[in-house]
Amino acid sequence: MTELGETTATTAPSRSEALDLAELRSAVAGPVLAPGDVEAVTELAGFNLAPEHAPLAVVGATSAQDVAAAVRWAAARGIAVGVLATGHGDLEQRGTLAITTRRMDRVDVDPVTRRAVVGAGVKWARLVEAAAPHGLAGLNGSSSDVGIAGYTTGGGVGPFVRKYGFASDRVRRLQVVTGDGEIRDVTADSDPELFDVVLGSKDAVALVTELEFELIEAPEIYGGSAFWVADDIPAVLRAWRAWAPTLPEEMTTSVAILRAPDIEAVPPPLRGRTLAHLRVAFLGGADEGRALLAPMRAVAPPMIDMIDAMSYAAIDTVHLDPTDPMPFWADGCFLADVDDATIDTVLGVAGPERELPLLLVELRHLAGAAEHGTQGLAPRDARFMVGVVGPLVPELRDVVPAVGRGTLDALAPWAASRTGLNWVNPYRAAERPALAWGPREIERIDAVRRRVDPAGVLGAARMGLA
Repeated sequence: MTELGETTATTAPSRSEALDLAELRSAVAGPVLAPGDVEAVTELAGFNLAPEHAPLAVVGATSAQDVAAAVRWAAARGIAVGVLATGHGDLEQRGTLAITTRRMDRVDVDPVTRRAVVGAGVKWARLVEAAAPHGLAGLNGSSSDVGIAGYTTGGGVGPFVRKYGFASDRVRRLQVVTGDGEIRDVTADSDPELFDVVLGSKDAVALVTELEFELIEAPEIYGGSAFWVADDIPAVLRAWRAWAPTLPEEMTTSVAILRAPDIEAVPPPLRGRTLAHLRVAFLGGADEGRALLAPMRAVAPPMIDMIDAMSYAAIDTVHLDPTDPMPFWADGCFLADVDDATIDTVLGVAGPERELPLLLVELRHLAGAAEHGTQGLAPRDARFMVGVVGPLVPELRDVVPAVGRGTLDALAPWAASRTGLNWVNPYRAAERPALAWGPREIERIDAVRRRVDPAGVLGAARMGLA
């Protein structure tokens, strides 16, 4: 494991030792819950139902002041601090003081400056709703149900990554609470190292309580989903590999092998089927979009074609991510490039003839603006990425991660130098931090951590960085 220096915070005392929470309750405005409280289960519940949390206590923060008070309280007792917003990841909070941020729900959109200010607990759907009437949008991801703070501080790969880069590239100000319990307003000018490190290490050195970022103009887009039957998957994937690099940066696409479960939440035409799923997002008119898309529509007639002009408010129809909470496992890898051999490998390990317990194996096209930004810690040498998702139900708890990792291992010959933090399974990243950060990035995180979190209260240790 990579060593970044000593850390003194621990996850003691053990759960069997009752904590006196009276002082903490008097220091914060939000609720403070003990592990045995019934409300703690609801407070910790998120989109991913797989994690089994076992914190020492839970604070439902209402403000940056609550977060700072909770961090100081934990630091004084040698207790590590973890944060939960929407719960889309699968990292469990165990032996920590868990801080939830959903009550920090400020959303301000300024159509004149084309900027937004949001609290740490806000999901992208709130920002989409507030910005769309002004013809504006943020760089959200494939699902607007995801929280803005965690998505952005992990880099943020969205439907317009090729035109505007990572979501972290658009941030102009952060309000954070550092491990020393201080509330800080941070910009690229005021503290460039802290600013960059937070935008690429999530809660390793600071907890984000508020973000300010630039919006993009998107009054109308051309995009959506198309599906092909299993027999067409090889042809669709090979055509996409040749087609995607020819597109202008205004169009971002991905293609997935989708194994749709036979459940009520899945639309009836897709239930229980293995399909090719093309996702398209284009910042341009419908006529130009149709012309650009024509080569893919010529491969074979899609079973379902929902790609058309639409308001940005309908952006979730591009990827059609699930909306109901579910237990799942996810992992991914950024790729330096994709060639015919890459597609042959994907088909060999995850093609339609294989019986796999995976929901999704997806290839996304990056390149463009994603390669040229300088803000944050996002990797800049990747032209594509692959993501794998599987259901983490009890009977598949060991099988799904093993099969998913095997799929990614098969694509290792095409791997970029490292992968954006949001796309690396957190447990795998903790075992091998070099998957998400190179030596230079690790040095920068360590230098900032020593300055603002000398006791190692926040996430660096749990990320394998200490």
